[in-house]
Amino acid sequence: MLRSTGKVALKMIDIGANLTDPVFTGLYRGKQKHESDLTAILARAKTFGVDKIIVTGGNLEESHKALQLAKEKEELLAVCEQGQKEGKVVAIGECGLDYDRLEFCDKATQLKYFEKQFQLAELTKLPLFLHNRNTGGDFYDMISKNRSRFSNGVVHSFTGEKEEMLKLVELGLYIGVNGCSLKTAENLECVKAIPLERLMIETDAPWCDIRATHAGHGHVKTSWQSKKAEKYAPDCLVKGRNEPCTLIQVLEIISAIRGEDQEAVAARVLENTENVFFKNE
Repeated sequence: MLRSTGKVALKMIDIGANLTDPVFTGLYRGKQKHESDLTAILARAKTFGVDKIIVTGGNLEESHKALQLAKEKEELLAVCEQGQKEGKVVAIGECGLDYDRLEFCDKATQLKYFEKQFQLAELTKLPLFLHNRNTGGDFYDMISKNRSRFSNGVVHSFTGEKEEMLKLVELGLYIGVNGCSLKTAENLECVKAIPLERLMIETDAPWCDIRATHAGHGHVKTSWQSKKAEKYAPDCLVKGRNEPCTLIQVLEIISAIRGEDQEAVAARVLENTENVFFKNE
């Protein structure tokens, strides 16, 4: 159920959605709360201007699932290596470093295997889908050292400082913005400074939804009624579960804080995304 909306006549690409997550089949922490609603989710995204969605894989199993989804759903594409010849795989990733979650993997191991991942980019000639969380200068140093080994890349879900963003842009990288990139006043200042020709947008669904506590929330024009998973209704969003239709909210905030025309921003971001991931189409 739609609460309010601005004019939606846009064409957007969500560069990162985790659609293999069990919550999109109605499974939450091992408990089935409702039937799978992925078809409805994709239809809702289409209604609000999302033309394509790149499905991310956090490990080999998820990458296989992402590829299978991409084969089944024409509007989906995958981020993994297998299946490149079928035209369904558009990037290598996620690759990168995350120092916020060292309980899962220590720094030395992350650095060792991050460098190995550039071999995949060399082999496939695909762009990189990059992850960077609280890494000091390590992420930048690794990218700078290996920049000649990959053609292009986007640092998705960027939450770092403006100075770090500008250094990454100088290396020719793109910056992906989602709800997590719009939480604080400092985040908004960073997003305002991203060169438009280096900007991409994403939801990172089911994560990174835009909440009332976020600094950018006041610029949201489009919203939906949401209900808890236990009270699931097909025409409502599930509370706490982000989905690709909310990409329009990311665009609304970015356009507002930058003082730029929403359609012009959408058109340039679309061009950026197509040039990196879909240049052969």
